[in-house]
Amino acid sequence: MSTKENAKDENTENGSADQDNKGRGDSSSGFIILFFIVGLVASLVVGWIVFPKLLYSRKKQPIDFNHVIHVEAVDEGCESCHFFREDGTFSGIPKLEQCTDCHEEAQGEDPNEIKFVEEYVAKEKEVPWLIYSRQPDCVFFSHVAHVKMAKMDCATCHGPVGESEHSKVYEKNRVTGYSRDIWGKNISGFKKNTYDRMKMDDCAQCHEKETGDKGSCFQCHK
Repeated sequence: MSTKENAKDENTENGSADQDNKGRGDSSSGFIILFFIVGLVASLVVGWIVFPKLLYSRKKQPIDFNHVIHVEAVDEGCESCHFFREDGTFSGIPKLEQCTDCHEEAQGEDPNEIKFVEEYVAKEKEVPWLIYSRQPDCVFFSHVAHVKMAKMDCATCHGPVGESEHSKVYEKNRVTGYSRDIWGKNISGFKKNTYDRMKMDDCAQCHEKETGDKGSCFQCHK
């Protein structure tokens, strides 16, 4: 066999080896990309779907409360039960004494009504309501400044609660102990309504929109 033929055979063998190595490289690159995509999708599923469900525990209110019936039955609507005291402080969740005038005896055959009278009214025991809007102790919020002075509607922050016929499920953050209504349902932070969450960012956004400036909060909180 001539030298040229030997060289030709070697080139052919080297070309085949290069093609094999290239094929292996392409296969490895494809596997890495596929692994990356699968890992990314899995991370998004865990972070955006699985984790929020594990982070919050779901609890029912001790009594399923029908706001519609109560709003229709009272004279001053929401303020009949959620009122301002003479010093300007807000009463918040109604105490048992506000309910006993109408519920000293069970009104009708509703199981929740009977439970309320027998377990709480008769025993003079306050209902351990789960408060969706409870803020950390370090947060001071003036209802009178917003409702009376700024003429804001309660639904702006709390939503159309007065139109509800049942109490929604209370979702408690297992880490902080606060309601999911504070952080919001959407983990990404997007919201459709003003009442979708109650974070400082939402307060600042509203103040900036209404006053035209960023206010005193931003002097310290940039």
